[in-house]
Amino acid sequence: MNKLTRRDFIKLSGSLGAYSVWGGLVSSLSACTSKEKPAAHVVIIGGGFGGATCAKYLHRFAPNVSITLIERDKQFVTCPFSNMVLGGLRDMASITHDYKKLASNYAINIVHDAVVAIDPVAKTVTTGGGSIQYDRLVVSPGIDFMWDAVEGYNEVASKTVPHAWKAGSQTLLLRQQLMAMNDGGTVIIAPPKNPFRCPPGPYERVSMMAHYLKHHKPKSKILILDAKDKFSKQSLFMQGWDAVYPGMIEWVKGSSGGIVSRIDVKTNELVNEVGDRFKGDVINLIPPQKAGALAHIAGLTDQTGWCPVNQRTFESKIHKDVHVIGDASMAGKMPKSGFAANSQGKVCAAAIAASLGGYDMPDPSYVNTCYSLVAPDYGISVAAVYKVTDKGIVKVEGSGGVSPMDADATFRKQEAVYGAGWYASITSDAFS
Repeated sequence: MNKLTRRDFIKLSGSLGAYSVWGGLVSSLSACTSKEKPAAHVVIIGGGFGGATCAKYLHRFAPNVSITLIERDKQFVTCPFSNMVLGGLRDMASITHDYKKLASNYAINIVHDAVVAIDPVAKTVTTGGGSIQYDRLVVSPGIDFMWDAVEGYNEVASKTVPHAWKAGSQTLLLRQQLMAMNDGGTVIIAPPKNPFRCPPGPYERVSMMAHYLKHHKPKSKILILDAKDKFSKQSLFMQGWDAVYPGMIEWVKGSSGGIVSRIDVKTNELVNEVGDRFKGDVINLIPPQKAGALAHIAGLTDQTGWCPVNQRTFESKIHKDVHVIGDASMAGKMPKSGFAANSQGKVCAAAIAASLGGYDMPDPSYVNTCYSLVAPDYGISVAAVYKVTDKGIVKVEGSGGVSPMDADATFRKQEAVYGAGWYASITSDAFS
C-alpha cells in the first residue's frame, strides 16, 4: 500500500484553510481514489463545524467521491461568538451561516431534512424524505441535554429559563431577559460538570453579560453557581473580572454550595445540594450534556452517554464504516469545541479518503485554539496540539499555551483582535 508522510499529515490537520498546505496530499489522495477504487458515496449527518468541514475536505481529498450532507436547518448559528450577541457586540446575522458555497464550490449534495434512523447493517440513512444508501457514514450530531439532572428543569422549562447552549432562539431569549431586567437585578448562571461543550464558554458569557450590565444596568450583579471547583482559564478570567467589573461577579464553586440540584421555575429560584435557595431576576441554567439524540438512536453511544471511536480515524468502535466527530465523540484530551470539531473533520475526511484509496492512515495531529472575550478590547486565549498514543489523544508536551497573566492593555486588545480574526477564519474554512 502507499504511505502518506507524517509531516504532510501534520501540516494537513493543523491548517485552518490555506489550500496550498494541502496541495501534495490532495493530489495523492484524489489520484488514488480516482484510479484505484470506484467512486463511493459518503453521507455526512450534521452541518456544524465538524460535518461541514469534513464534507469540504473530503471533496478536496477525493473529488470523485459522491458526498451528501444532511442537515435539518438551512442555516447554522454558531455557539462561538454567540456570547457577543448577549453583550451587545454582535447581531444574530453575523453568527449565522448557510450552505450555499459548500454546495456550489465543492459539488456537495445538501439535503435539508431530519434523520429518523440509521441502519449500519444495510448502510442506509432514513430521513423524512426517504432512504439514502451510503458506503461510509459520518455522524456529527453535537450535544443533547441530560434533562433529568436538575429537578424541575426540562425542555419546556427552558422556554422560560434558557440554557442558550444551542445558539439561536435561546440566545435571543436570554438577551431579551437581560434587556428587560431592572437595574440592580441579579443574574444567575449555573454551568455543569465536565465534560460539556466549550469549557470556557460559561465564563466568557459571564464576561459579556457583565459588559452589558456595566453600561446599561450598573447596579446589577452576576452570581455563578458552578458544579465544578475549577474552570478553564480561571485565573485569567478572574483577573479580568477584577480589573473590568470590580464587585459585580461572584463565583461559588461546587464544593462550597455551587452544585444546583433543583429549580423552581415559578419563583425563579435555584436550590443547591444542601438546600440553600438563590433567587435570580434572570437565570441561565446550563444542564449536563451527552451526545446528540441521533447518536443514541443509532446505537453509537456507550454507558457514558458519548460515542467511543478509534481516535486515529474517528471510526465508531460500535459500528463499522460509521465515523463520529465533534462534541459527541470521545476524543481523549481534546475539549469539546468548534475548533476541535473542525480539526477532527479534516482528519476524518483524510482517513476516509485514504481508506477508499488504499493508503495507510498515518498517526494524525490535532489542533485546538480558543479565544475568549472578557471585554470588547480584552481577549484571552488557549491553544494546544494533540497527538494519538496508545492511551488515545493526548496533548503534545510543550505545545500551545495560554495568555500570560498580568499582560498590559495593548496585549489584551490584540488578543481580542486575533479572536475576531480566528472566528472569520474558521467559519470561512467550514462554510465557504
